[in-house]
Order: sequence, then structure tokens, then C-alpha cells
Amino acid sequence: MASYTALFTGLTGLSVHARKLDVIGNNIANTNTTAYKSGRMLFETNFTRDFRLGSAPGTFSGGTNPTQIGLGVDIAGVRRNFNNGGFSPTGDPRDLAIDGPGFFIVESNGSLVYTRAGSFRQDLENNLVGINGEKLQGYGVDDDFNLVEGALTDVNIPLGSRTIAEATTETLLAGNLDASGDLPTTGSIITLDADASGAGFLSISGGTPIVAGTLLSDVEDPDSPGNPLFAAGQTIRVTGAEKGGKELPEADFAVTATTTVQDYMDFLVEALGIHDPGMANPDGNSPGITVDASGRIQIVGNVGTASDLAIDQGDIRLLDSAGAQLLQPFVPDKTFAADGEAVRTTMVVFDSLGAEVSVDVLMSLESKSATGGTTWRYFIDSADDSDLDLRLTSGTVDFDADGQLLNPLPISVTVDRTGTGAESPLSFDILLTGDTGRTTALAEGSSTLVNVARDGLPPGTLEDFNISEGGLISGVFSNGAIRTLGQLVLATFTNDAGLVDVGGNNFNVGANSGPAIISTPGQLSSGRIVSGALELSNVDLGQEFIELILTQTGYSANTRIIQTANELMQQLLVLGR
Repeated sequence: MASYTALFTGLTGLSVHARKLDVIGNNIANTNTTAYKSGRMLFETNFTRDFRLGSAPGTFSGGTNPTQIGLGVDIAGVRRNFNNGGFSPTGDPRDLAIDGPGFFIVESNGSLVYTRAGSFRQDLENNLVGINGEKLQGYGVDDDFNLVEGALTDVNIPLGSRTIAEATTETLLAGNLDASGDLPTTGSIITLDADASGAGFLSISGGTPIVAGTLLSDVEDPDSPGNPLFAAGQTIRVTGAEKGGKELPEADFAVTATTTVQDYMDFLVEALGIHDPGMANPDGNSPGITVDASGRIQIVGNVGTASDLAIDQGDIRLLDSAGAQLLQPFVPDKTFAADGEAVRTTMVVFDSLGAEVSVDVLMSLESKSATGGTTWRYFIDSADDSDLDLRLTSGTVDFDADGQLLNPLPISVTVDRTGTGAESPLSFDILLTGDTGRTTALAEGSSTLVNVARDGLPPGTLEDFNISEGGLISGVFSNGAIRTLGQLVLATFTNDAGLVDVGGNNFNVGANSGPAIISTPGQLSSGRIVSGALELSNVDLGQEFIELILTQTGYSANTRIIQTANELMQQLLVLGR
């Protein structure tokens, strides 16, 4: 007698094999889908009809087995294969692949989803986004490029629009100071006379020599007795003067009704950069500017050939209120030139806006110890200091009998940057010994001093970036700086197969996947990042074709069950006629 049950059993076979064909077709269709993970359908037997459950062996008979007839097949489930696919190099650092476990975290429509498809590009706001606009998530950086870990944010790489500049905090000088050089005997001595005769002096009405407290407006014009040499509203300009062969910056001094000779001398000290070392020069003269009892202004410079002052008659000019030159009020008379072993170097540092600040460092031999070793005095100036005063700092450094620095402490320098828009003051340290060089004091030729290293940066624009295996994003700026721009993170799950496919190569947390465990690449069993490549589909076409043949065979076989059952029922109907 024909069985209706066989018809329905065959129908279950047709149904599940058709569904398996769907799975195979989906795998083959996604052969070239980036980072696609293939699926595999598993079957299970359907429930059975029990005729006899069997019995245990007895004293006089053996046991019997169950008698059951299956009622078809059912879908046990679809298992997804999360094994890695191969890698396809693209050469674009924005294309990312994961070598090992883990998923990229992206934001889609306000919620976090997970993907292994790493084809990212920048959007209008320089965020890295997926093909459908999902924003890649990671750790950002603060204004000083320090990673802010723990809080996910959009990964942003602002090529061409991010600029940086950094103030110098440390600079290194290296070279050799000639310990066999000559000790100094004098600094520059220049007298400012009233005329070219060399006998002239500055006086007030009646021929009384000027003193420090004399008002400039009371100084008599030596070429026009009875008339003042200076008047309120005029300007005394120093231009073209030199120090150690280097021209000093132009400086102006405004004459007012209350300006004294001392005010003018204080101005000259700052404009000429004459340091007060706290002691007299070897000739007994103290560096600075004074007016002697005869009414002559005397300039005494610092020792060392690199501190030698040169002032010509045309270097000091008197201008009217409109800026036109009136006359040359002083006749400089240089009686002594500065001597002694010395060297000067000019280095460039950067303020907080990245502007270049020129700093002169002068080293002058001060003494030689009877027990060995030398002492050198440094004079540090800057024409880029915001105020008139060129002088920054002065002090001494000592070297032992082997020419090695006795005290490696840095020289602290501050430069006034008021009015430049930069942070003021600019403070930095000058090192005389470091990893890339050091300063010695040996008897070896002429002294040399070179700025071999410094930190700080001029303004630079973000030009390129790279992403490391650990997911660290490093930006390369046009000024040579390399700074951290962010950190990629990966999500791992206790059970990847429990994730829910939400389309677009994205997955969501499922009931059986466990929560996302977020870590940096290479940590907590997560994989590493491969930049410049994409993960390929892990579909094995050979295996899929075999499964396709088996599925087709299974489907055809189940149709024969239905066909056979139908033929038996037809035979039964023939008997009834």
C-alpha cells in the first residue's frame, strides 16, 4: 500500500536541499566580496515515528532494539566560517585588513556595528568612512597629540589642513674651545667726542662738562654755541654698528624734555649688547658706558675678539620728528680693540608659533687654572628679543685639565616675545653635551662652536600618514615632524558565530556572541593590522562546486521518492477500478 508519509518525507528533502542551494549560491555570489565569510548548511534528522521502543534482555530472551521510521530531514543550522581570507595589496594606506581575529568598529546610523571589510576613505570632514559611509572608530588625540584612550571617537586624518608648530625647549652646541688661546687683556674702548679734533667734549651752556644727570636738551651744540644739540621730539638712531664683525640691529632712542645723558647711555648699553659680568675687565675698566669728568662718553665693551665693537661716525644719527637726518651728533674715537680667544655662533630656535628666533652665543676665554682647566664666559644675545635690549644672559662654564666639561648643567635662556602673538617668554636650555655631540676645551687650533641639534618646529602641514601593525596612526608633516593622529581598535567576541549579519559586510552583537571586547590590535588575542591591503573572501570555489553537485544529487533523489510514491498510489487506484 502506497505511503502518503513518503511524499512528505521527500518534500522535506526537497525543501532543505533547496535552502542549501541558497547558501551555496550566496557563497559563490560573494566570491569577490571583500572579507566575506562563507556559510555552510548542516542537516539533521526530523522527528521519527516509533513502532517499538525496544526492550532490555531478560532471563529467557535477549533484548530488542527500537523500531523507528524517520519522517524526513530538517535544517540544523548555518555555520559561518570566520577563518581569514587571503590579502590583496592595494598600496593605499587607507585600505586595511586584519590578520587574525577581530573586527573593525564602525558607526552606522548612530549605532556601533562590526566589520572586517576595511576599504576606508576620507569624507568631507576627513573622517575615515566605509563604502556606505560608516565611520571608523578608534582613540583620538588631544591638542598635544597625546592619545586619549578609553573613549571611542571618529578616526580623523586631516591631510593638508592640520598644521603644527612647536617652541624650542632644548638645543645642543658642540665643538672645541681652544684652551691654548690668548687670555684677554681689554675690551673695546670707544669715546664719543663732540668733534673730530679728539679734544672736544660735550658741555652745557658756559662750557661746563656734562654729567650723567644732564638733560639732553641742555647739551650745547659744539658747532653752534648757545644752541641745544638735542630737542624734544627728535630721535637718536644707531645703525650700522658692529659687534665681532656682525652688524647690530638698528635701534632708535626718543628724546624727550626729561631725557638725561644717563638715559641715553642706558640705551646704548642695550643697543650694543654690552653685558655686565659682575667684575672689571683685566685692564681694570668695567664693561658699560659712563661719562667721565671731562664730559666725554666712554664705551667699554666685553672682552674677547668676538665682542669687539666697531662704531663709525655715521652710525649714530640725529633725526627730526619727521625722520629726516639732521646731523651726526657724536664722533666715535676707538682707542682699544677687544682681544682674547673667543668664538661666536648664531643658532635658530622656534617660538610657539614656529617663527624663527635668531640667538647669538659667544664664548670668551676668561682664565686658565694653575692646577689645570679653563674657564670660559658666555654672552648670549638675540636681535629677535621683543624689547630693545639684545642681552639675554651671561655666565661661566668650567672645563677640567682634560678639556672636559665640569658641570653639565644646561644654560637657561629666555627671550621676550611680547607683541609677536607667540607665548612669551620663550624659554629653552642650551646644552653643551648630549647624544649627538659635546663641547670640549682642548688646545686644538681655533675655537669652533656649532648648533648640532635642537627641538621645536617651524609651521608644518600634514602631508602623509601611515598605520602600524598595532593600529597606531602616525602623521608626517611638511616640517619633518611625525606625530600620533589616533589609534585603531578591534573588537573580539567569545563566539564570532553568534554575530548577526545585518548586511553591507556588517555584523551586530547577537544573543550568543557575547559582548564586544575592545582592545588595540595585537592585544587580548586580537589580530594585527595590515595597511595597504584588503582581505579577500574566504569562499573555496572548489568546495562549493562539490557541495553544489551533492546538493543537486540530493534534490534529484528526493524527487524520485515523491515520484515513486505517486506511482504506487496510481497502481493502488488501478486495483480499485
